[in-house]
Amino acid sequence: MADNSHSPTALNDMNQTASANAPAAAISQTSADVTTLDRMPRAELDEVLAQLERILMGKREQTTLALACLLARGHLLIEDVPGVGKTTLAHALGATLGLDWSRVQFTSDLLPADVVGVSIFNTHEQRFDFKPGPVFTAILLADEINRAPPKAQSALLEAMEERQVTVDGVTHALNEDFFVIATQNPTDQLGAFPLPESQLDRFLVGIQIGYPDAATERVLLEQGDKRVAVDALKALLDTQQLHDWRKQVDAVHLSAPVFDYIQALLLATRNTGSGLSPRAGLNLVRLCRAYAFTQKRQHVLPDDVRHVFPALAGHRLTGHVSSGQQRARELLKQVVMP
Repeated sequence: MADNSHSPTALNDMNQTASANAPAAAISQTSADVTTLDRMPRAELDEVLAQLERILMGKREQTTLALACLLARGHLLIEDVPGVGKTTLAHALGATLGLDWSRVQFTSDLLPADVVGVSIFNTHEQRFDFKPGPVFTAILLADEINRAPPKAQSALLEAMEERQVTVDGVTHALNEDFFVIATQNPTDQLGAFPLPESQLDRFLVGIQIGYPDAATERVLLEQGDKRVAVDALKALLDTQQLHDWRKQVDAVHLSAPVFDYIQALLLATRNTGSGLSPRAGLNLVRLCRAYAFTQKRQHVLPDDVRHVFPALAGHRLTGHVSSGQQRARELLKQVVMP
C-alpha cells in the first residue's frame, strides 16, 4: 500500500483538516502554555546537542533520543557490545545537564542491597540506620544489566516506576530527576539473563549506539579517549532550567490526526500477538512531545511519531532492541497515516 505520509502537501492538508475539524477546546492553548512555548530555548538546545555530539561523535540521532527520553521523564536502554560509548554517554549527559551520576556494574553476584542500600545496626544509638545505595542519584548507569540474575534486576523495578525504594518497610524517595541508563549485552553472549517484560516496559526508549563510521573512528583514534574530554565539559543547564524544559515539553501540541495515527500503530502491534499496552501508548505521546521539542517545534508532526516509534516499541515487542526495531519499522510500512 502506498504511503505518501512524507509529502509536505499531505502534512499541510492534514494539519489544516485537524484545525478545521477539531473542537476549539482541544486545539486551543492557555495563555500560560503560549507564554511557555514562546520561550522555547532554541540556541540552548543546539548548544546541548552539539556538546553531546562532540563527545559521542557521529551519533546525533542517539544523543537526541537520549535527551528526549530524559526530558520525557523516562529511562533509556542501550543494547550493544562493550566499548562503543555507553558509559561516556551517561557521563556526558550528567555533566552537560548539571546532574550527578553514578554507575553500578551488574554482575552475577550482585545483590539488591548493593543497588538500593541497606539498613545497618548502629550499636551506639541501638537502632538501624539506612545507608543509601548508588540508586540515590540523578543519573544511574546500570552497566550490563542483564548480566545480573532476576533478583538483582528487580531492585530497580520500584525505583524506575515510582522513583522511590522501600527497604525494611520504610520508603525512601529518590531524586526527582532520577534517570536510568541501562546497557544490555546481546543475549547470545554467555552469562546473560534476559530482562522480563515488566522490566523492559519501564524503559521508555531502547537504542543501539553501534560502531562509528570510518571517518569518525579515525578522528577518535587521533584524538584519543573521549572520556578524558568529558571531565572538562561545562554544565549548560541547572536543575531549574531542566524542569522548565520539561514543562515546555508537556505543552507541546498534538493534533487529533496525530492521536489517530498513534492509536492505529498501537492497534497494529496487537494484531499479531502481544502488542503495546495503553501505558506504552501514553509513553509514546510523551516521547513524541519531547522529540518535537528537541527539534525546536511547538507541535508534533506525524514524522516525529514515525521517527521515535521503533525506539519506543522495539524492546517491548521482542525483548531485543535490534530485532524489535526491525519489526516496528515493518509495522510503520503497514499503517498509513490518517
